[in-house]
Amino acid sequence: MNRVFAPLAILLALIVLPGCKKAEEPAKVEAPLVAPTGNDDAAWKEYLGRVVNANQAGVTDRIFPYYLPNNSSEPAEGDQDGKTQYDRQLENVTTVVQRTVLPGNMLAFGSPDSTKMADLIVAAFANPDPNALKGSQVLFIGKAADQARVQAAVEAAGGKFVFVEAK
Repeated sequence: MNRVFAPLAILLALIVLPGCKKAEEPAKVEAPLVAPTGNDDAAWKEYLGRVVNANQAGVTDRIFPYYLPNNSSEPAEGDQDGKTQYDRQLENVTTVVQRTVLPGNMLAFGSPDSTKMADLIVAAFANPDPNALKGSQVLFIGKAADQARVQAAVEAAGGKFVFVEAK
C-alpha cells in the first residue's frame, strides 16, 4: 500500500508547495546618487563606483574606470619624472583608444573636476579609428556643460556614449 501513497504524496507536494511561497520582500529603495560637494577622493570614488554600477546595462565584459583627483595637473610629491596624474592618465587612455576596445566593455570616466576629465577624454580620443570603440560604451560622469564635447569625441571613435550628470 505504501507504493500507492508515495507517488500520490509526491504529486500532492508538487501541487501544494508552490502555493506556499514566502512573502515577497519589499523592493530595496536605493538612495539617490548625489555627488560629493568636496574634494574627498574616497567619497568621490565611492560615488563614481555607485554610478558605474547603476549604469552597466549592455556591458557584457569588463569595466575600466578612470578617475582624476582634483589638482591632477600638479606633480605629486616625490615624482622623479615630473609627470602629473593627468599626464599619466592621458597616456593610459590614449593607448587604450589606439589599441581599440573590445565590444561589451565599458570605459568609465569621472572626477571632481569635470572639465579636466572632459579635456582628458577629448585629447585621448583625438583622431581615433572610427571603429576603435565599436560595440563598447563610454560612461562620462560629469557636468552638463562638458557633455557635448565628450559625446562628440566618443561617437567619433564608434562608441556608445552614456552620460550621468554629477549633481
